[in-house]
Amino acid sequence: MIFDLPGRFWRGNLHTHSNRSDGALTPAETADVYRGAGYDFVSITDHFRAEYGFPISDTRDLRTAGFTTIIGAELHAPRTEAGQQWHIVAVGLPLDFAPPSASETGPELARRARSAGAFVGMAHPSASLLTAADAESLDAAHSIEVYNALSDRENRGDSWHLADVLLNRGHRLTTYAADDAHLQPQDPPSCQAWVRVRAESLEPDALLTALKAGHFYSSTGPELYDVRIEGDTITVQCSPAAKILLSGGHPGAEWAEGTDLTEATFPLRLFRATHCRVTVEDASGRRAWTNPIYPVSV
Repeated sequence: MIFDLPGRFWRGNLHTHSNRSDGALTPAETADVYRGAGYDFVSITDHFRAEYGFPISDTRDLRTAGFTTIIGAELHAPRTEAGQQWHIVAVGLPLDFAPPSASETGPELARRARSAGAFVGMAHPSASLLTAADAESLDAAHSIEVYNALSDRENRGDSWHLADVLLNRGHRLTTYAADDAHLQPQDPPSCQAWVRVRAESLEPDALLTALKAGHFYSSTGPELYDVRIEGDTITVQCSPAAKILLSGGHPGAEWAEGTDLTEATFPLRLFRATHCRVTVEDASGRRAWTNPIYPVSV
């Protein structure tokens, strides 16, 4: 499990916009928001579209001893089942990543981004009305954005159902949460959703390697201190919670509810043939999630 790996957890946002596309602030100002909120890193992922000049922001000069950036973009190409352009988060792109050709599809663009070294995520599937067929066609994705704080204002922030469908079909995707911050006056507050990446250093390459390996969990507030499997049970240790839940690829769940819960142990019998995940919810309704766990293979 990731909690025993060398290094420490680094807090970061993988989906962020600046005024190089439709965000309100410059890349430097945007990075300052996250640095000031105690984040360790951010990826500024502006919309990679012709109307904005296909921006990939060079944020290397924004890195300091205690804060770093990973270069990225949100990629677009035709066309999902709902008739919209794809929204594909690509973190770790080279600065010279070429714009899509007129004939390049979303899945083809994602494959090219992955081949160029990027961590590839399906952005806000619920808000984009992605179908399972759409998602399965995006075969270069490492991860699915299961919580998007900006999309939550339209009650489409949560994409766990699609994630479970894909995982049950054998797609070994990880799952991440993100702000999708634009920092516009009408937007929800920033710094509402993040990943905590386990890596030995804050170097961008170390973070990117850890993301691709699934060495992270996601949160909107609570912290996970340990998740471990021993025999036929799974034990969770966390910051004070009102609910600790084990769910996944089988109908039904195991849970504990109370006041200031910091540990729970559950049987794994429901999930031995499939995947599971831990969700921790605090008294304010904020949540944290593990990546999918496969009990048979652990």
